[in-house]
Formats: sequence, structure tokens, C-alpha cells
Amino acid sequence: MAESVGEVPSGEKEFAESTRRIRDIIEFPEISEEQFEEMLRKASRTYGGPLPHRTYSLCPETRRVVPALVWEKDGKVWITKRCPEGMITDVYYEDVEQYYRFQKWKFDFKLMSANVDASGVNCPLDCGLCARHRSHTNLLNIVLTNRCNLSCWYCFFYAKEGQPIYEPTLEQIRMMLRNAKKEYPVGANAVQFTGGEPTLREDLVEIIKIAKEEGYDHVQLNTDGIKLAFEPELVKAVRQAGVNVLYLSYDGMTPQTNWKNHWEIPLIFENVRKAKGPSIVLVPTTIRNVNDHELGAIINFGLNHLDIVRGVNFQPISLVGRVPKKERQRFRITIPGAIKRIEEQTNGAIVMEDWYPIPIAGHIARFFEAFTGSRYYMTSHYCCGAATYIFLDRKKKRVVPISRFLDVEGFVEYLESKAEEIEQWKTLGRLQKLKLGAEIFMKFKSFYDEKYAPEGIGVLELIKNAFMHGNYDALGKFHTNALFLGMMHFMDEYNYDVERVERCVIHYAMPDGRIVPFCTFNVIPELYRDKVQDQFSYTWEEWKAMHPDWEYQKDKYIRTKEFVERMKNSEIYRKTYIDIEDYFGTNPRE
Repeated sequence: MAESVGEVPSGEKEFAESTRRIRDIIEFPEISEEQFEEMLRKASRTYGGPLPHRTYSLCPETRRVVPALVWEKDGKVWITKRCPEGMITDVYYEDVEQYYRFQKWKFDFKLMSANVDASGVNCPLDCGLCARHRSHTNLLNIVLTNRCNLSCWYCFFYAKEGQPIYEPTLEQIRMMLRNAKKEYPVGANAVQFTGGEPTLREDLVEIIKIAKEEGYDHVQLNTDGIKLAFEPELVKAVRQAGVNVLYLSYDGMTPQTNWKNHWEIPLIFENVRKAKGPSIVLVPTTIRNVNDHELGAIINFGLNHLDIVRGVNFQPISLVGRVPKKERQRFRITIPGAIKRIEEQTNGAIVMEDWYPIPIAGHIARFFEAFTGSRYYMTSHYCCGAATYIFLDRKKKRVVPISRFLDVEGFVEYLESKAEEIEQWKTLGRLQKLKLGAEIFMKFKSFYDEKYAPEGIGVLELIKNAFMHGNYDALGKFHTNALFLGMMHFMDEYNYDVERVERCVIHYAMPDGRIVPFCTFNVIPELYRDKVQDQFSYTWEEWKAMHPDWEYQKDKYIRTKEFVERMKNSEIYRKTYIDIEDYFGTNPRE
């Protein structure tokens, strides 16, 4: 069994072991230039049009923007582009029925402000955000450092010895936070501090306080959790400073699939429980033939720690860099592919129809805006992400997705039909407001089926409060009784779709004042991530002069054999991994 002992965990050995056995691959269909041209002529061009659909993509070699075709064959959706070096095809979405089901919930939004003087005609080569962008910043990412305590072999963003160190100043961080707040008509309200490993910054608590001072209700810390395992006071400090969520890397149930922090997770959980927060969202990078056989088990793990784990957000792998076709066929997995595995691995407790595309929230946003004044339009492309909520009926030991007892689509359609009435909310008198609120809640009950709801949770009241109040506290109480399941598939050079990036809702702030969509920041690093951060980095010599007591190796975590043996035999390890319920009546496949 892989244990990553006696060295800085990198995952290289574990990955090599995992990929010896290939369970399945995706066969990419061939398409000739003539067939491509013929389909391109007939393809729809309007966003959300039927397949085949014309869009634009990136050439992986030249980085030119090239015409691309999204099309269907054998029940799957493919993307093909014509590059100077030939035709390139990749899988876009592994289930065409789910593609069309999600497509009907498309939602467009126009950002009225821009950070750069660009028309967007060269998208994605002139980001910043430009006037063409169609989503406000739902989640702002700020990279705090490129230092890291691990040395992940595939990571594109950790400083190696002798390389420049990127760490924005407190003044730059405050400027980036303020810039995103200025977006019109909706400013950013949620920020994620990321890295590298952000817990390596000694001024992390001060940075979190700055985010709260600048009016951010939601603060996430993207972390491997290593320092939080061994420094319980740091957990307390970040919670008290204002961190709401630890966005915690968690790739699998074994030391082989989760070599980053398998042994440290029990200590992280213990310290979070003692500190009474922050909440935890588990974040598995999902890779075909590596850890896709453990997705159901990861959800089961989250349910067993529902007192602190609020969600699992799967991230199908983004294959950035030069990746040969055969490697993409081995490792590529899309949102429907991951959901199908969850359906199999949960014995049908969570199925394809239980999931909804992210932009369905855009249709609900008009309701929240009218009732509470809060404005938060999640208007990503319908293929970018999917989500659902599941409840644990402890009495019957069953897992109940929200869609089993709530007609989500019917209720959203009802809200849309009432949109004009709802939007008059601010001008209505008190009695009229009470009447309309009561009417909506009574109608809401008609979409709710009590007999299928989990017992002992009072879900109806939780949902009512979440909808009627829409504030952070009401939503927080809802989350303490449900496990959020999400999928977010970030793009790479091979499946890049300009229509998707124009609607990106997860953005990076940069110290030059620009705000850039996730899938331009990381996919075109020579124009964004690496270029700007090189510009604002300290040379190795400058960093050493500023921090004379600092040494590169002091940042690195070395997992000892003694620690692993102690954990193996500990009660906390058993409680975390072994003495847990199997809510799906199944075990992960070998």
C-alpha cells in the first residue's frame, strides 16, 4: 500500500501504480475535413442552439482561435476543431440526453462593467474582464503564494528551489478585492484564497480579515490541510477571522488515491470539530482509471462526517499542457461520466436526473433579488457544472436527493411565471407582501411530497427559510442538514469552448488590476497566470534577503513512517475511515 513516507509527498509513485491497470478508455471518433466543413455549414450559431453547434476553440500548439464544432455521435457529445496541424477531437459531454436536459436551463446575463478596453472580439486572448463577458464574479480566486508544502508532480503552480516567489502584498490583495466589488450591476461577494498552499503565509489571518472588511460574506480557503492537521490554533484563528469554508483537497479513500492528506485527514477533522468550524467541502480531482471507482465511497465518507462536511465538489480533470490523444482517452472524464459512476456506486440512490446545471440558479435569482435585495446570478454555461443536494434519513439509513421529494424544475418554472409580480415586491404594502409571500409558500407546498422526504429534519421549513429569507444564516442552516454535491469541469486546450469561457463565473484577480476567467488564467498561462505573476514576483535572491531565516525545505512537509504507523493504530483513524456506515449498501470496486 502506498504511504508516501520519508519524503515530500508528490504522488508520482502512486499515480504510476494506479495507472498500471486500465479499466476503460474513450474511443474518439474520426472526422474528415470535408465532414467537418459540411457540418459547420449546417451548424447552429446561437448560444444554446441544437447540435451540431458552431463555436470557437484554441489550437493546443499555436494558441490561435479556430472554428470548432460541437456535435453528437453514439450518444455522446464531441468537440472537433481544425488546427494548422490537423483535426483534433475530444469528448465534450458523455451523455447527449443530459446535454439537452441541461441546455434548457441556459441563462444569459450581461455584465455592464469592464476592466479592460477590449471588445472581446479576440476572446480569450484579451481578458480582463472585457465588455463581452456574460457573468459577474460568483467566486473570486486570489493566489496568495506559489510556495507549497507538497511537491505534486502534475502541479503547474508551486515554486521550485531557486525560482521566483510570488506573494502579493496586503495592499495588492485589498485592491484586488475592491476591484471585484466594483463589478456592475453585481459585485463579487465570495472569495477563495488559494495558492500554492495559502496556509504558508504568516499573515493569512490578516488577509482573511481584510476580505471581511471589504464586505465579502463568503470566504473560502483552498488548502491541502497539512498545516491545519498539526496546528489546531491555526484552525481556530482562521475560523475566528472569518473563513466560512475549507475547500479541502480529498482525492480518494486510500493512501494510493489520496496520497496528499489521507493520513492527516483525521487530525484535520478533529481540529475543525474542536474549533466548531469552518465547514469543510471535500474536493476530489476526478480522473478516469485513477480514482473514478471511488466517487460513491467519497460521498458516503462525507455523509459519515456530516457534522463538519457540508459538500463534495468533484472536479473532472483538466488536461492542461501537451497531452497525447491516448492519454486523454485514458484519463478524460466529463460531468455525465462521473455522475454515471456515482449512480452505479450508490446503487441508484443518486441518479442522473437528481442533478441540475449551475445556471438553473440564474432563474431563481430574480426571486431572491425581489424578496431580499440580494443579487447573485450564477449564469455559467450549462455544461460547466452540475449540482444537487442529498439528505440523510438517519432513522431509515437512506440517502434522499432533494429531487425525490421536491419538484425543483416545476417550482423554478412557477417562480418564473410569477416573476413580474415578485419584482413588484419593493413597491407593495405590508399586507400585499404578506399575501404574496403566503401565496408563494402555499404553492411551494404543492411541489413538495412529504412521504418521500427524510424524517426528522424538517426539510420543508429549512427550504422555506432559505427561500423566504435568502440570507447567509438561512442558507447556512440549510447546509447543516444537507450534503451539497457539485461538479465543476474546468477546460483545457483540447475541449476549450469560447462560449463557455464568455460565461465563466469563477475568476482570478491579478495584481495588475485585471480579473480573468478561470479557464483563461490557467489554460493560457503565458498570457495571464505566469506572465503577470512573473512580473510581480520576487527573485530568489530578493526573497532570501527579505526573509533571511527562511529556507525552501522548511516549507516542505515530510511524512514520517512513525507518524503513519501511529495513525494506523489510532482510534481517531478508525473513527474517521473504518467504523463508518455504508449508506449505499455497496463498496468501491476493486
